[in-house]
Amino acid sequence: MKLVVHDYAGHPFQVELSRELAKRGHDIVHAFFADDQGPKGELARRTDDPPQLSFASVGIGRRYEKGSLLRRRFDDVTYGRKIAELIGREKPDLVISGNTPTEAQERIVKACRAVPCGFVYWLQDFYSVAVAQLLKKKLGLFGAAVGEYYRLLERRQLRQANAIVTIAEQFRSVVVNWTRAEEKVFTIENWGAMNAIRPDRKDNEWVRHHGLVDTFNFVYAGTLALKHNPRLLIELARRTKGSAMVVVVSQGIGTERLASARRSEGLDNLILLPPQPVAELGQVLAAADVAVAVLEREAGAFSVPSKVQSYMCAGRAILLAAPADNPAAQVVAREEAGIVVDPTDIPAFICAADRLQRDAGLRRRAAQRGRTYAERTYEISEVANRFERVFLFARRELEQV
Repeated sequence: MKLVVHDYAGHPFQVELSRELAKRGHDIVHAFFADDQGPKGELARRTDDPPQLSFASVGIGRRYEKGSLLRRRFDDVTYGRKIAELIGREKPDLVISGNTPTEAQERIVKACRAVPCGFVYWLQDFYSVAVAQLLKKKLGLFGAAVGEYYRLLERRQLRQANAIVTIAEQFRSVVVNWTRAEEKVFTIENWGAMNAIRPDRKDNEWVRHHGLVDTFNFVYAGTLALKHNPRLLIELARRTKGSAMVVVVSQGIGTERLASARRSEGLDNLILLPPQPVAELGQVLAAADVAVAVLEREAGAFSVPSKVQSYMCAGRAILLAAPADNPAAQVVAREEAGIVVDPTDIPAFICAADRLQRDAGLRRRAAQRGRTYAERTYEISEVANRFERVFLFARRELEQV
């Protein structure tokens, strides 16, 4: 097939899927939002890439303003229009789109109907639910009403999809309830890019460059957005000042709060770095004696932190503050790959951090269990097999319309 694989965020593991599909003979255009500030995969051709793989970096021609709700809405519409134009030019057999704001996804759905081509909704987050919660918190009843519009929009997009991929069984049940079309809903859990992220020694070039070889390091690597509470990282830096470094490799709204706390409180053990090249991600994560992830309680119902999969690939013990019923929390707890605490319980978070800092054996066992889980679960060939079955289903659905 000719496929447009659209990953708004440009994450490493989605790029890995595109490369595997291209190796199998599919004609792949991997499209992403050039102006998104989060961590990126290898979004350019490599010398070993098959000729069937190409990349489309799509921007909006101006700075993307996440902090301004109104400006962000117009930016999402603009981006959606540009992706729709790409789909119209490429005329693929199928488009799969994930991590995409609702307004942009609406333009993608319409473009697929116009070509016409199949559309697979890759549900990474319930974007409309996140927006609804944010708007209600900021704008009260008016925000709740606007949030309901986004819910209706997302539900319609899901109903119009020829197939839907959810990343967790908890998400699947919600989608089935929204669409009443159980047969077209598939669950494929996110995975880590094992080929790009391997366990590395702590004494590596990147770690030496940043002076972190001989320190105990808590490392947070990934997006720090509205659904990630920076207060937990600030408190961790306060409690470990003099005994550990808290290294945050990120960009986003939350990093501004961290920078402010670092200045005002003299938290010289709080190290703030921008996202690093994906080729160095393995070395970055090797700096971690403990890898940290956080997710707000209200976000647990609609989001799964993908950085957890990267931590497992890197073979690092995990400290995760997330609701116990979140899929990532369930995996970490079940596999004993680290410690999971409630995101609202700061004393429990600090206690878990202290326990991991003091117990080298616990860290070693957790790291090994996480890597073993990754090796057992994240094999890209099997992941691609499952996506190909979804694509065949979607194409049959399109032919029957």
